[in-house]
Amino acid sequence: INTQVSQLENMITGGCKVLVIASIDGSALSNVLATAKKKNIQTIAYDRLIMDTDAVSYYATFDNYKVGTLQGDYLVDQLGLKSRSADDPVYMEFFTGDPGDNNINFFFGGAMDVLKPYLDKGVIVCPSGQTAKAQAATLNWSTEEAQKRMENILSSYYAGGTQLDVVMCSNDSTALGVTNALEANYTGEWPIITGQDCDIASVKNILAGKQSMSIFKDTRTLANQVVKMVTQILNGETVDVNDTKTYNNGVYVVPSFLCEPVYADINNYKELLIDSGYYTEDQLK
Repeated sequence: INTQVSQLENMITGGCKVLVIASIDGSALSNVLATAKKKNIQTIAYDRLIMDTDAVSYYATFDNYKVGTLQGDYLVDQLGLKSRSADDPVYMEFFTGDPGDNNINFFFGGAMDVLKPYLDKGVIVCPSGQTAKAQAATLNWSTEEAQKRMENILSSYYAGGTQLDVVMCSNDSTALGVTNALEANYTGEWPIITGQDCDIASVKNILAGKQSMSIFKDTRTLANQVVKMVTQILNGETVDVNDTKTYNNGVYVVPSFLCEPVYADINNYKELLIDSGYYTEDQLK
């Protein structure tokens, strides 16, 4: 955080006209951005919303609520939840990301908006009872922290042979930790595991049958959109946004551009990831 603040101070002193910031901590930049605003420097928050300041001009990200609903809808379809009853429940655990990342409100919130009705009806059962965002959070999105928590859940709630059907993970680093814990400590039928980011390790796990899906957010799309927004700012043009209602940073609703996420699984990964040039086949071997 200190390094990032120092970098921003140097850029402001150097006379920049636009700041594009992928913030390390969404709540730690209020003071330095107040200085930027006084100098009429526009700021674009890149992928992580910058909180608690009126000095953020725009936000560019993916539709993070849709990330969550895509994961939830995938599970509804794969598990046939619409036709199941509480007499034939699925056993599910929940993992989301860093509590300091505003995005988890949308990732986890979107997924839970889809899945909570099934929890309420007993069609989904969570043996650990850890269904609240704070309980499911993973500090720093850490693979190691997710693995430790999954190991504790397995030893506490699944040691007697209870079948684990699903682990709803908000992203790939938490999914990797869950997978590591399962490989070392679980002997039942392998569960469905969700993810996000299409990290190479997780795509390899999809190919190996260890992870079921991952949300693909093509970073080239986001980067191109931000270049366009910067150009519009510098040319004094109207800046493209497509959401002016969703992303309240604690001070005001930041005008945002949301790119579209899609999900990748064993059936479509080649088209999405290899044919598009995002990865080569050798990277996934």
